[in-house]
Amino acid sequence: MTEFRALVVDKKEDRFTVEIKSLTFSDLPKGDVTIQVAYSSVNYKDGLAAIPNGNIVRSYPFVPGIDLAGTVISSDDPRFREGDKVLATSYEIGVSHYGGFSQYARIPAEWVVPLPEGLSLKEAMVFGTAGFTAALSIQRLEEFGLHPDLGSVLVTGATGGVGSFAVAMLSKLGYEVVASTGKASEHEYLLRLGAKQVIPREELIPEKIRPLDKQRWAGAVDPVGGRTLAYILSTLKYGGSVAVSGLTGGSDLQTTVFPFILRGVNLIGIDSVYCPMEIRVNLWKRMATDLKPETLLTDIAQDVTLDELPEVLSRILKGEIRGRTIVKL
Repeated sequence: MTEFRALVVDKKEDRFTVEIKSLTFSDLPKGDVTIQVAYSSVNYKDGLAAIPNGNIVRSYPFVPGIDLAGTVISSDDPRFREGDKVLATSYEIGVSHYGGFSQYARIPAEWVVPLPEGLSLKEAMVFGTAGFTAALSIQRLEEFGLHPDLGSVLVTGATGGVGSFAVAMLSKLGYEVVASTGKASEHEYLLRLGAKQVIPREELIPEKIRPLDKQRWAGAVDPVGGRTLAYILSTLKYGGSVAVSGLTGGSDLQTTVFPFILRGVNLIGIDSVYCPMEIRVNLWKRMATDLKPETLLTDIAQDVTLDELPEVLSRILKGEIRGRTIVKL
């Protein structure tokens, strides 16, 4: 029986391991579509899956990796055939269902997206969940009326995966982007992605956050949350919106109703995990066209091998990863 390599996390009593192991097809979970994985990508959630108290993995042993892209080698579903190029992100992949850090994966057909024309398998994984989340944030902001003529758009956590893509995508669409980061050494990187201005993270977390402050932003993409989100709400322009997708700055939100009832601002929650497939497929088509940054492969992504992956998973939890890291399987 064919053997292949995968990163496997395991937890037995007080012992936790992260190892590259050989698996066979009989080790894979049930699913309609079996895929030869060409690329996966590294997300913060994957880093949590590789520590004993990350509260991501539901049973052990387990193969993490919430993103994957590759070629169908067999399918029990008529929507997919051998040789089809496909991608899959989120749902239960890398959480309760074996994920993309493996040379082969088997998943339900309902989770599979045909690779859109204009994207390579590698580019799809440069995007991955982070790029999809950024694209979904922008699309939802547009649905709430955001357009370039209204003023600048703030992106927090701008050197991370979601933030990097939000900066590059918004810039391509013609927005004036203000990027926020706690990393002074990365200003040039953000300007290269298309930011018109880079501000320090501390500017968004003043000692005292007023219920209403000076109106600064027409919109914001916020994967940070916490006090940063509270400040954004108090500084959005009349009718402005913020799309929030993360909580690296904390899960608590101390705010008032004033921004909502006196300035008509909108707080938009972004969930890329269970986003309906119709929206998902159409958005991936946008990511292959008008939302595809020209700097996609050159500035945003770096490649690693499966053997290098354990170290990268540790680094992403320490905030040491810029942009996107792609795993070549």
